[in-house]
Amino acid sequence: MDDIFTQCREGNAVAVRLWLDNTENDLNQGDDHGFSPLHWACREGRSGVVDMLIMRGARINVMNRGDDTPLHLASSHGHRDIVAKLVQCKADPNASNEHGNTPLHYACFWGQDLVAEDLVTNGAQVSVCNKYGETPLDKAKPHLRDLLKERAEKLGQSLTKVPFKDSFWKGTTRTRPRNGTMNKLAGIDYKQLSLLTKINENHSGELWQGRWQGTEIVVKVLKVRDWTTRKSRDFNEEYPKLRIFSHPNVLPMLGACQSPPAPHPIIITHWMPYGSLYNVLHEGTNFVVDDPAIDEDMTARISMADVKFSFQCPGRMYSPAWMAPEALQKKPEDINRRSADMWSFAVLLWELVTREVPFADLSNMEIGMKIALEGLRPTIPPGISPHICKLMKICMNEDPAKRPKFDMIVPILDKMQDK
Repeated sequence: MDDIFTQCREGNAVAVRLWLDNTENDLNQGDDHGFSPLHWACREGRSGVVDMLIMRGARINVMNRGDDTPLHLASSHGHRDIVAKLVQCKADPNASNEHGNTPLHYACFWGQDLVAEDLVTNGAQVSVCNKYGETPLDKAKPHLRDLLKERAEKLGQSLTKVPFKDSFWKGTTRTRPRNGTMNKLAGIDYKQLSLLTKINENHSGELWQGRWQGTEIVVKVLKVRDWTTRKSRDFNEEYPKLRIFSHPNVLPMLGACQSPPAPHPIIITHWMPYGSLYNVLHEGTNFVVDDPAIDEDMTARISMADVKFSFQCPGRMYSPAWMAPEALQKKPEDINRRSADMWSFAVLLWELVTREVPFADLSNMEIGMKIALEGLRPTIPPGISPHICKLMKICMNEDPAKRPKFDMIVPILDKMQDK
């Protein structure tokens, strides 16, 4: 069977799906030139494969060794439908490659008129210069240049040239494909890991920034009492299941091992440069171990490295501030988990709009007791969007049966985004 890059290039959807279903494979690896599977699918216009890769968690703004993103390649080759998919998934329309060229530079140069118009409509700047002082308009034929000028002006863009390396470009995070060997990380030798900086420590373990064969990773050393042969067996059976999740908002675990001389279970995941969602919301706080991580695209991703193993205090609640009242009062088997999750989602909304920690002045024990027995609830402050306020209230209905389901929430959020 050909490699994944060939399959994506040729649009072999069945083979790509089979490859993605293999938990040993990493869809964000790069070939010898740094092209990811998504790069190849976008370059060749393989729309079905692009859909599959995006849904499985492919990095949208990943760059090859020439700093081209998938959007550069789709724009160059005029694949308008794929350009639309990438932009919808937060592809950066102004990403610059090693020559300073953006996707719009290439769409103009290659005469991809419709793609160029779409890019400008979605925020691509017509006046940014590459390394040679050329803007996309300089690369366009006269009819396209006039059309893009008119559209840019209607959208409020300035036609004044923005020099290369101007402040416009500052703050960009380069996202590279992972080395192809990363997909073999599942069962590695502990001696191959380098633990560099301790990020945090809490009830569940220590979190370290580390490296493996030149790749930045996060290493979590679990705290487990009385490590036994049975626990070791359970660990080795359970961790491979955490590598199969492929979704843009799920961060699969890369691999695991046990550390000598006293065996401690260790799990390894991708390095997220922006840390946790908690850290982004409450700047200045520590990196929290069990919290959604923020990737290079500023997308929150639930890390499967935070999932509890069967031997880790089953049933114990660590974050009562985000728990539904019934989850603190009843046995797990008596709880509607989806309704309880909706309550937690509402508390997360509260945290996002207030940028505060719920019940920060209380201990976890006090929070749990007061929510369960005294009716303690988050207070929605004045000034919050009435739409968000209404959404939080219906999601925190005291009657779990009256809370909406998540498939009802998505259209509500879409409407709010359009307003």
